[in-house]
Amino acid sequence: MTSPTSFQTHVVENQPTFLPSYNLWHGDALLKHAVLTNLVSPSADVETQLGDFGQVAGFELMEHGELANKNKPEFHPFDRYGRRIDDVAFHPSYHALMSAAMQGNVHNYSWQNESQQGAHVVRAALIFMQYQADAGTTCPLTMTHAAIPALRQAKGLPDYWVDKVVQGQYDHRTLPAAHKNGLSIGMGMTEKQGGSDVRRNTTTATKQQDGSYRIVGHKFFFSAPMCDGHLILAQTDAGLGCFLLPRVMPNGTLNEVRIQRLKDKLGDWSNASSEVEFQGATAYLVGDEGRGVRVIIDMVSLTRLDCMIGSSASMRQGLVQAHHHVSNREAFGDTLINQPLMQNVIADLTLECSAALALTMRVARAVDASKINPKEAALARIATAIGKYWICKRTPAFINEAQECLGGLGYVEENILPRLYRQAPLNSIWEGSGNVQCLDVLRALHKEPESKAALFDLLHSAKGKNACYDNHLQNLLDAFEDTATLEIRSRLITEHTALAMQGALLLNESDSVMANTFCEARLGKQQGLAYGTLPANTPFLDIIKKGMLSSSNN
Repeated sequence: MTSPTSFQTHVVENQPTFLPSYNLWHGDALLKHAVLTNLVSPSADVETQLGDFGQVAGFELMEHGELANKNKPEFHPFDRYGRRIDDVAFHPSYHALMSAAMQGNVHNYSWQNESQQGAHVVRAALIFMQYQADAGTTCPLTMTHAAIPALRQAKGLPDYWVDKVVQGQYDHRTLPAAHKNGLSIGMGMTEKQGGSDVRRNTTTATKQQDGSYRIVGHKFFFSAPMCDGHLILAQTDAGLGCFLLPRVMPNGTLNEVRIQRLKDKLGDWSNASSEVEFQGATAYLVGDEGRGVRVIIDMVSLTRLDCMIGSSASMRQGLVQAHHHVSNREAFGDTLINQPLMQNVIADLTLECSAALALTMRVARAVDASKINPKEAALARIATAIGKYWICKRTPAFINEAQECLGGLGYVEENILPRLYRQAPLNSIWEGSGNVQCLDVLRALHKEPESKAALFDLLHSAKGKNACYDNHLQNLLDAFEDTATLEIRSRLITEHTALAMQGALLLNESDSVMANTFCEARLGKQQGLAYGTLPANTPFLDIIKKGMLSSSNN
């Protein structure tokens, strides 16, 4: 009998070819424009490093990202003989992703180049590219990067804890920190009863005679449990303190940290997130007792910036996938990209991605300049919360629109879009959800006049360049004056502020076509709520071309 599979019933046609691998730096004009705009004097060495990592990320790491997400981490509480090991096993592609990222300085560029203007902008570009290949590994990379300001406040901590983050490479061996070639740092702040309200934490820290602390309690979200150390919050006699909790003790034994289980998450599959108990674990004070929240403020700001970067990166990869498909698929007599309504959708996605990148890299620039410029430091404090709220909030709908461009294929796990869609909500939740960000914006407006002044200076810098922008700005300023109901309106105010910031940055830094279209579509009277609702007089093709992959992509 002839097998049914031997019959030829049709020829596969009118399907796109596979998107060729491309250099995520050289091939991305939107990223290059946003980064170079925010670098005071970009050097050839910087562009070479970004190009080199863009090549690695766009070719080999894209494949590793797919494999690391198909093969989730596995928790092994015991070895074959019943000994407690609290180990999480990762697919080799996860280790390849981490190794390449650390070799490319994704976790430490800012600290290795602190004297270089724009170091945080360059580092933002690096993790932007890593995120497109795999989002999960950016969790430990982000935490490791963000931990340095806190670790530098630790008293009596051996220098190698900082040195092996700033100078080290990826080393996933289970060894004491002193014996490793590089260190990674995780975080464990929240507990079951508190969540973002960390002052409700019940985990205790009791000082020992040798100056260390004995930690008893739990953490409900303990990200990347195989990191060499975790920064945690625990209650001392003086209130919340911040502590560094090593995974492996100097004598080679495991610290008294017991992994209870790994979280079964919607997305972020390559990364392990866990629940743990501390059964008399040893930790070391970072900063002063009772000042734990103050210690982690800088760390939280950096992780929130990475949320913006990650969401912008998801948008970029979603746009690339959508544009490739509609450029190589015909329907109803013409290629999709030639059809007016599809042009509206792709142009709108391009605008959104460009605006997200502009705001993200401007915040990275403010963070970078914070150490020498008080005005930029003030801007960074408020702009991070504004950008984190808005960009992360816009991403799920953006990725869903990209899926619609592919039709049914956008819902099939054989391409990257379902992974991007599962990942899309995470950044709006991690490091403070939407309400937390909006309340932080209000707090900065009321308690930090320098932050309000820096924000208003940025907004006023674009005044007079577009009528829709000017009208939106005036309405926003009027809204700030109505103080009676600010909290209940804080989401709308934060949204309108984010849009104003994006409009100002595009008017000041982008070409007139992109800037004016954004202002008319997002700030004008005929605002559409869905993507693909740009005004009929929009120069769609001009905008679409700006988001296309560059031919100089290797």
